[in-house]
Amino acid sequence: MRFQRCLPVVVAALLLAAGTAGPFAQEPAPARQPGCGNEPIYQQFDFWLGNWDVESGGKKAGTNKIEKILGGCVLLESWTGTGGSRGQSFNYYDDATTEWVQVWVDASGGSITCRGGLRDGAMHLEGEHTHKDGHIEPFRMTFTPNPDGSVRQFIEQSKDNGKTWYVWFDGKYTRGK
Repeated sequence: MRFQRCLPVVVAALLLAAGTAGPFAQEPAPARQPGCGNEPIYQQFDFWLGNWDVESGGKKAGTNKIEKILGGCVLLESWTGTGGSRGQSFNYYDDATTEWVQVWVDASGGSITCRGGLRDGAMHLEGEHTHKDGHIEPFRMTFTPNPDGSVRQFIEQSKDNGKTWYVWFDGKYTRGK
C-alpha cells in the first residue's frame, strides 16, 4: 500500500533522471516578447498617460483616457466629449522616420494624421485634418506638460493652406478620478 502511494513520485524521479519528465516537464521560459515599453524613445509621450478631465475656455470639454497598448509601442487615446462626440487615436514612434505619429479617427468620419516629435519639453505634431466631406486642412498641435501635472493641448488649423492659423482647440487636461 505504501509503495502504491509513492509510485507517482518514483516514476517522476526516474523520468527526471532520464532527462524527460513527461507530464511533469517544466515548460521552458517563454521567449522575450517584442515590445517598446523599456526603450526611452517610446517613453517621451508618457506624460500624457492617464485618465483626464479636459476643459477648454473654462468649461468642461470632455474626458480622455490615454493608455499604453501593444507592449508599450502605442498610446491609445479614447476621447468622449461633453456633447457626445467620440474618437480614438493611435500614437506611436515610427523608427523608420524617427518621428512620433498620431492617427485620429472620430465617430463622425473625420480623421487627422500628424507627425513630429518632442521639442523644448513639448510634443509638437503637424499634419492634415481630413473632413468627412473630403476637404483637407493643415493641422498642428502641441502637448505641453505643466509643473502641476496637468497637460495643455493646443491645436491650430488653417483654411488657407497654412498662410494663417486659427485656434481649433485649447484644452487643459487635469487628472480624473
